[in-house]
Amino acid sequence: MARLGPLVPLVPLVRLGLLLCLLPGVRGYSSGMVAPACSNMAPSHTGSPETGPSPFYVTSSNTTYQDGDTITVQLQSTGATPFKGFLLQAREVGGETPLGSFTVAGGAAQTLSCGLKSPNSAVSHTSSSDKNLISATWTAAVSENPKDIEFRATFVESYSRFWVSVRSPILIYSGASPNITPTAEVTTASISSGSSTPSTVSSSSDLPVSPAQLSISSAGCGRTKVCFSEPLNCDPAVDTGCHFMSASVSGLKAEAEAEAHFELKGRGPGYVSFGFSQDQKMGNDDIYICGLDARGLVRVQHAYSTGRQKPKTLDLGNVSRVLGSLQDGVISCSFTSINPISTQEGQTGFDAPYYLLFAYGSSTDGEIGYHSGRFSSSEKLTISEYKQVGTAGSPRSIRAHGALMLIAWMTTASLGMMVARYLKGLAKSHSPFGKAVWFLAHVSLMSLTVILTLIAFIVIFSYVRGWSGGAHPVLGCLVTILAIIQPLGALFRCGPDHHMRYVFNWLHMLNALVMKVLAVAAIFTGLLMFDRSEDQALVKVMGGFVGWEAALYLSYELYSRCRQPGFDIDGPKAQTLPLSLLVVFFLGNLAFLVTLLVGISER
Repeated sequence: MARLGPLVPLVPLVRLGLLLCLLPGVRGYSSGMVAPACSNMAPSHTGSPETGPSPFYVTSSNTTYQDGDTITVQLQSTGATPFKGFLLQAREVGGETPLGSFTVAGGAAQTLSCGLKSPNSAVSHTSSSDKNLISATWTAAVSENPKDIEFRATFVESYSRFWVSVRSPILIYSGASPNITPTAEVTTASISSGSSTPSTVSSSSDLPVSPAQLSISSAGCGRTKVCFSEPLNCDPAVDTGCHFMSASVSGLKAEAEAEAHFELKGRGPGYVSFGFSQDQKMGNDDIYICGLDARGLVRVQHAYSTGRQKPKTLDLGNVSRVLGSLQDGVISCSFTSINPISTQEGQTGFDAPYYLLFAYGSSTDGEIGYHSGRFSSSEKLTISEYKQVGTAGSPRSIRAHGALMLIAWMTTASLGMMVARYLKGLAKSHSPFGKAVWFLAHVSLMSLTVILTLIAFIVIFSYVRGWSGGAHPVLGCLVTILAIIQPLGALFRCGPDHHMRYVFNWLHMLNALVMKVLAVAAIFTGLLMFDRSEDQALVKVMGGFVGWEAALYLSYELYSRCRQPGFDIDGPKAQTLPLSLLVVFFLGNLAFLVTLLVGISER
């Protein structure tokens, strides 16, 4: 150690040198000068790129291009999550060389040169600030062997979370590839507050229409097009809660040239759709779906509904002039089709009568889920005869099912539980049939609850004849099973003086509590499916009922716990207030019940 003494002062200098050597491997390029990443488009970050769907996407203003064309390219976020860094290039499909040149405006982006022969061939960030929308203009270079291209982008959300080579829809070189048919994929509208213009794509071999604002409204309904909407006569141009579909037919006299132009708009977490049917139920229907794919882009699909199974995807066929957008959660599409309408009864033209169906719901990675809302037209109609058609009310079986469940769990079950817990001293001097009055009232009310629940269960399953998706049927089945178990357990209970009687009492009480909670949850989910109004009035009424019941139960509990010591709880005076509260409780429950029943009958 003594010999190393003279070298000790050099140790800090050695450490500094090592640190400087390691810096290039850990730098983050927050300034956006990422030219070293031009080839593989990967940032110099630790970790691997994300492999799941990107929350960010790339759109372009054109779907075809020619030499010298200028095209607007946008990098966008699908939600509230911003990106901090990015790298954008244009490349041949399957190629690795940047093409063309970019120009940018504003201080959030800058151009880069990926090599001496590729000036301004990429765009990157200038800082690590949050970004939701970046725009750049790309100019196609003159090439001796032009090919189809795509825009690729790397998005950095954080140092350890990034996506590499996120791709735009393919742009067809219109001079070299005149016969290539693009898919019916439609890029979404800008989600940022600063832009609302959707990109467009044609699904035919014709050139696409020019990008323009996709404007869908009720103008012309009944005069130049058939309109089908919920609520009736709503205007999707001003009402974001309007679910709307329209159709207009041209060339009907020359059958081979007949075509229908469709418009579709509505709020949906993943898709909106419409279909043609021979009845008002799902199954054997010709449908078109306007929804988000795995990249968050709007896509038009043609499918055939088989009922409770996921629709079978069909070839899009003769569909052209497709436009689409996503703005503030509202999905819009318009397109023209000369496909024949196909249902169980075969293929027919646009002058045959059908029921119209409309459905919307969520999707996962481009796969649509079970609809969260649906409605059908009140009558059969031909889309070549322009009119404004209303929606059919809910089927009687569904309304009967809902009414029976509401009566059971808002009145009879509530009263039966209240009597058993708080009114055991009621008319104690009387014993009809050798049983206490409270016991007979409890058994009668709860038996009626079970009967109403079973009838409602049978009614809905006889109508549906299958299993529908969502939480509501699961909750309903659980309530029905527990409702059957409750009286069966009571029949085989041990005697009042048995040493294990407390076990039955606790199980009986807990089962009743679970039943009540599940029943309320089932009613809420059922009303959410049933009430398609924007204000969800029926759901709010049910919320008021829950608050009302909770207040009355709390009143009973306070009364029971605040009595003075030695108070005769079985005396006639002691039952006056609980009995009065029961009457108030019943009248309040009845008011909420009648309100919901009237609301159900009107829908």
